[in-house]
Amino acid sequence: MFSFKKSNIGSSEAVKPFKLVKYFFLTSFIVMLIFAISLTLIITQRSKVALLKKTEDFAILLAENLNHQAFFNFILPMAIQRKEVRLRDPKQFKQLDMLIRNTIYSFKIEKVNMYDPRNTIAYSTDQALVGKKGWGGEDFKKAMAGKYSSRFISEDGLLKIFPGRKAPSRKLITTIPFRVEPISKPSSQILGVFEIIQDISQDYESIIRDQYLIFLTSIGLMALMFLILLVIVKRGETIIERRAEEQRRLVDKLHQAERMATLGEMIASVSHEIKNPLGIIRSTADLLEKKVFQVDPQNQFASIIREEADRLNRVVTEFLDFARPLVPRTQPVRLESILEKNLHILEMELAQHAITVRTDFLPDSPPFSVDQDLLYRAFLNILLNAVQAMVDGGTIGIKIRYTPQGADIEIKDSGAGLSEEQLAKAFKPFFTTKEKGSGLGLAIVKNIIEAHGGTIRMVNADAGGTSVKITLPREGSRKI
Repeated sequence: MFSFKKSNIGSSEAVKPFKLVKYFFLTSFIVMLIFAISLTLIITQRSKVALLKKTEDFAILLAENLNHQAFFNFILPMAIQRKEVRLRDPKQFKQLDMLIRNTIYSFKIEKVNMYDPRNTIAYSTDQALVGKKGWGGEDFKKAMAGKYSSRFISEDGLLKIFPGRKAPSRKLITTIPFRVEPISKPSSQILGVFEIIQDISQDYESIIRDQYLIFLTSIGLMALMFLILLVIVKRGETIIERRAEEQRRLVDKLHQAERMATLGEMIASVSHEIKNPLGIIRSTADLLEKKVFQVDPQNQFASIIREEADRLNRVVTEFLDFARPLVPRTQPVRLESILEKNLHILEMELAQHAITVRTDFLPDSPPFSVDQDLLYRAFLNILLNAVQAMVDGGTIGIKIRYTPQGADIEIKDSGAGLSEEQLAKAFKPFFTTKEKGSGLGLAIVKNIIEAHGGTIRMVNADAGGTSVKITLPREGSRKI
């Protein structure tokens, strides 16, 4: 005898691996988030550096062009004409202004300033700055020493990033020496300083927008991945819970089968022990009844003993039928013929209870491979239950339909029906709604149907009463 220990696998244990998956993915999500932020900052910082370098290179090239234009088209002609360069003279200022503006035309240059050697603004595209002293600062000193330099000015601030706020101003100020041509000679004399101011707000803002776009896209993709994983994990948990529940049901069925097997062995053993003395009691009751009848015809004690012995014998037989393994001996037979035989045997009882039978059989139905003796007993038991459910008469409906997979049989009565609890226990051994009976009738019916690889269930019919629905597979597709 095999014994099975009850499974302690719960849904929480079953889904534990998925909880670990969620934990590790959440950790990975945080790490990836930090990585995405870091990568975004690195990319945008490199982009900003590249933008500033590109702007600075452009300013240097532009300054060289301005140096060339100013020297050959303004300073040199003045020297040839032996005129002193005096930008306070409106004509000279206008001439230089036109030259510089033509040179920077179509370029994104906000302002160009020219400092003389005394750190005074001698020329500016913004005339209000002309004559300002000491504005060059350290950059002026570097340029007078022959070196160029750039300075980035930004109005970035926390409030500047909110919607509705004016975009912050971002400028690159490049300071370059103004030399005597040719400027390729390191010893060229420095005449002054060019200061070129470029507004790079638009390009810089594009980099910031790209930074936010990359960051938000990364966050969105990771959030989407996280949501997809949550859905997958949730489905996995549901599947695992279903399997765990199914496993618990299977274990319960194994326990039930073990108990029923033990009970069956005990019933078979006890029934055999009872049957032999019971046969002796019945035969003795027959002899006693004959002798007593000769002395006292009114004495019914012996007949009572015989009737009770017969009833007990039927109960013991049911126990043996329930405990005995069923192995169907199949042969081709029409299912309708089995039911017609059942109805013929019950004809008198049906008439006594005023019960009408309505059959829905297909003409010329094909033979079906079953054990007709076992099915006869199963159908008879179901029909007797239907008769007992209709004390005041009623109707029994029998319907058979065939499918490529097998046969569907329905037997329904017009009785009072059963409660949900009674329906759930209908096929359990020893359960009965009658005052007398072993409660094994429908359990034996279930064993017979399942021995054929079929299924049986009982439901309350829509029009009242109960309906027993049986499905029998064809012999080639049975799992017995």
